[in-house]
Amino acid sequence: MRLRRNAVAWERQRPTWQDAGPARIAEALDRARARPTGNWFVVGAASDLTARGPLGRTVAGTEIVLWRDEDGEPHAGPGACPHLGAPLRDATVRCGRLICHWHGLALDGAPFAGWSPWPVHDDGVLLWVRLDRVGGEPPTERPAVPARPRAGGAVAAVYTGVGGCEPEDVVANRLDPWHGAWLHPYSFVDLTVLDAPGDGDTDDVLLVDVSFKVAGRVVVPVRAAFEAPDPRTVVMRVVAGEGEGSVVETHATPLTPPGARRPRTAVVEAVVAGSDRRGFALARALAPLLRPAMRATAGRLWRDDLAYAERRFVLRRDGRFPG
Repeated sequence: MRLRRNAVAWERQRPTWQDAGPARIAEALDRARARPTGNWFVVGAASDLTARGPLGRTVAGTEIVLWRDEDGEPHAGPGACPHLGAPLRDATVRCGRLICHWHGLALDGAPFAGWSPWPVHDDGVLLWVRLDRVGGEPPTERPAVPARPRAGGAVAAVYTGVGGCEPEDVVANRLDPWHGAWLHPYSFVDLTVLDAPGDGDTDDVLLVDVSFKVAGRVVVPVRAAFEAPDPRTVVMRVVAGEGEGSVVETHATPLTPPGARRPRTAVVEAVVAGSDRRGFALARALAPLLRPAMRATAGRLWRDDLAYAERRFVLRRDGRFPG
């Protein structure tokens, strides 16, 4: 696949509403819901957690604190101090220990006075925490991290946004690739879904040909595969064209308890780009400059996609959604 110009104008695209059947998307979502998670939740970028101080997060109404010890290993546990409930996100890290700023109680990551740690995993790009009480599934030792380009040959960036919806609304958005060139004409053109799950299918791989806009009329055609490995994740993988093997992982993490009237969900999206082209070495060298641009691109897309997800939630809540 090569660079080309003169993409189809937005208003001249073939309508895709008949292909994006609500029942088809709902069935794919139901199959995603049935897949196990091992109770692992993505809580942010691995780079968000440094040795300088703790990181506070909330998952399904559960307050979490994370920090790194002197060896750089991450620890996680309840976000309230076991003494008088101080917010441990405001604590200080000294010599690998988390020291509460109210009375100086120190935690080293081991159980103490009713405070018990939770399993945490740093995959080099994202941070995961296992919450068995929240997940309610049989736990697994490690999260199922999607295959990515090798770390030394890739450029990774993580975008985080928050929307007023539930995780299923985020996943449903990603299981609808048909909206791409209509809702995001500034980024995508010439989108065609080549293969989508039908009646009786047990997997949910959607194969898509799409062109990414680069500059002006220049676009880069690629072939991408979308799949939902669990109820809160959709992975897009470039299977042909420029950047073959690159992935975009979209993780939807609930912030509010299940059934909240006004739910909030964090979208944590990891873009891990790789290429066999010799010139990609320059991109790796410029990674610190590229990451803000990659996050900005993801942010622009999610400005529209979160509006999509929030609208879907409101329609579902009010009993007006057609799916």
